[in-house]
Amino acid sequence: MLSRTGKAIESRPPPPQWVLDLDPEAPKRVKAGGLPDPPGYSAVATKGKGHNASSKQSQAAVRKAPTPVEMDALKLKKAWEVAIAPAKQLPMNAVGMWMTGNSLQIFSLFMVFTLFKSPLQALIGLNTTFSRFESEGIKSQMLMVKAVFVLTNLLALGLGIYKVNQMGLLP
Repeated sequence: MLSRTGKAIESRPPPPQWVLDLDPEAPKRVKAGGLPDPPGYSAVATKGKGHNASSKQSQAAVRKAPTPVEMDALKLKKAWEVAIAPAKQLPMNAVGMWMTGNSLQIFSLFMVFTLFKSPLQALIGLNTTFSRFESEGIKSQMLMVKAVFVLTNLLALGLGIYKVNQMGLLP
């Protein structure tokens, strides 16, 4: 822009400090794709991270196989996550039941049907659900996990029975 006196006025504000901290004198290399390196990128700092890394860094990247005790602990942790998953669905189901109301409508009947169907299917497939977590080291601890799974599914069934009672379908 030009001022009244004819001198050029810079219309941009001064650059932020992080731009000034970058090395503007660094030569911009153009890669094969035709794009220059981004500001602040230095090829020297990244050379050691490629295929020419020292043997100490490459050994640290190799992961050792887990011990049987570690695998049992991981399996037990995952089994507990599966066991308490139905309890995490209870608040959602309770809100869904509250939103459908107590009248006999097709939507409320479908909600009650799914509230009964899901826990019953889970209880029928109890052994297949936990078969991938079974091992000799944690067999006794799996009984408690299965008991919690059964209890949380029975709570979901109890919620369904309560809803059917509120709808007036139980004698």
